[in-house]
Amino acid sequence: MVSIASLWLPILLSAVAVFVASSIIHMFLGYHSADYKKLPAEDEFMAAVRKLDIPPGDYMVPCPTSHAAFKEPSFQEKFKAGPRAMMTVYGPYTGMGSQLGLWFLYAILISITAAYISGRALGPGAHYLKVFRFAGATAFYGYSLALWQASIWYKKSWGTTIRSTIDGLIYALLTAGFFGWLWPR
Repeated sequence: MVSIASLWLPILLSAVAVFVASSIIHMFLGYHSADYKKLPAEDEFMAAVRKLDIPPGDYMVPCPTSHAAFKEPSFQEKFKAGPRAMMTVYGPYTGMGSQLGLWFLYAILISITAAYISGRALGPGAHYLKVFRFAGATAFYGYSLALWQASIWYKKSWGTTIRSTIDGLIYALLTAGFFGWLWPR
């Protein structure tokens, strides 16, 4: 067994590597440019929604107030007539600093989880590929598998989910590499 404290260096370095890799992926590679489509009549849509002064949050349209309300004929009419949508309304733009900070903390959390599982399964001096397998699989689960729920339940584009899963695989390989390299002997 290997303690999480003894894995502080691969935890930190793998989180930094994931942060840098995600920055490169999103700023320079451009394959996420297909993740969102531009609305037709975007300016008109924004003007109409701006007038409503909707507070930040997650919304569904139409939205039943209860399971019983979903079955009511008036709601079923609205539901069938459409449009049906789910959306997130953001607050005022204040920059990306807090999101980037939270992303780095998330990468640390994934690396701590990889350290915990790998450290419980393997002892000091474990072979590089064994460490790589445990840390990599754990990191992949953390970075990728929960994304699929958004496509299954909320109709998020499968293309977006697949591209983000590929990102998660890259992050997992980086995490696995640092853990395998810096595993205590």
